[in-house]
Amino acid sequence: MFGIEKKSVMSDFIEDTPVIMPRPGDLVEGTVLGKSRASLYVDLPPYGTGIIYGREYIMVRDLIKKIHHGDSVSAKVVDINNKEGYIELSLKEAKQALVWGEVEEAIAKKTPIEVSVHDANKGGLILYWQGLQGFLPASQLTGEHYPRVEDGDKDKILVELKKLVGQTLVVTIIGATPEDGKLIFSEKNTEPSREKAVAIESIKEGDVLKGEITGMVDFGVFVKIQDGLEGLVHISEIDWALVEDPRKLFTIGDSVDVKVIEVKDGKVSLSIKALKENPWKTAAKQYNKGDIVDGIIIKYNKHGALAAIEEGVAGLVHISEFESESDLRNKLELGKRNKFKITLFDPNEQKMTLSTKLGSDE
Repeated sequence: MFGIEKKSVMSDFIEDTPVIMPRPGDLVEGTVLGKSRASLYVDLPPYGTGIIYGREYIMVRDLIKKIHHGDSVSAKVVDINNKEGYIELSLKEAKQALVWGEVEEAIAKKTPIEVSVHDANKGGLILYWQGLQGFLPASQLTGEHYPRVEDGDKDKILVELKKLVGQTLVVTIIGATPEDGKLIFSEKNTEPSREKAVAIESIKEGDVLKGEITGMVDFGVFVKIQDGLEGLVHISEIDWALVEDPRKLFTIGDSVDVKVIEVKDGKVSLSIKALKENPWKTAAKQYNKGDIVDGIIIKYNKHGALAAIEEGVAGLVHISEFESESDLRNKLELGKRNKFKITLFDPNEQKMTLSTKLGSDE
């Protein structure tokens, strides 16, 4: 009545409720707002806007080149209120924190890792993994690589160890000291046991087996197919549809049917999707180039947006049809249905491109 807008009780409550700010050292997650020549800005609701700049920006500029507007990023808080009012962030420290999580998992699972030998000293080899320095003591080398020097002369041992510099070894992490950021490796733990070798000999490509989910990582799931023998289902072999996080699909202990697709170097590669009907075969009977179809946006990438027209059948809408990446994301929202024209359809190669331009002359 007097020109004063009334506020709801809830809005008053929200405004009066203090926001508990993160503390330096906390890991936070936000959405990239944009970047300038030497700064990256991150939306951190309800805290405000974060910034990565200066030395922190320079240290991870190669990583920042791969980050785009709208991407979700994790970062570590450096300062909650710098002189310009931003929350100062560090991608480098957040990455290190996540890497140490991977280290713990690798130690627990005795995960084989391929690393290149960077240098050698009289005691062993210097290796790097995920940006962390590690040491492989000579005593932890396999018989193939152990320096055989009759008189035990350390200078001669060093000469032999230097011959391994530049070579790639398969190792496991057997120890870690986060305080100084160093790892201890072993090559011995990767040698397959006699029992495992016998188990591997009993399976072959094409076998269909029943297994049990024993572990989940970003790149796939581990499945126990026999006592003492696990195989990996890579994320690309889980389903015909897009899988971004295997942890959302499985629980440790789940029973699954798998197909053996490769047995090589003591490792077994498995597939779950190989036991399902290929949706592209069905799509080949239903769709043709030039068809107008409904599609749901399921993912963005550097080339544009992926739209699924059937479960497991998706095509690329190229970014060149839009003024900018933000224009594409505004017009093609994740999870939203849109009409597209099929401009390329090759079900044999599982390739399809789509266009928002529906006219016959476009």
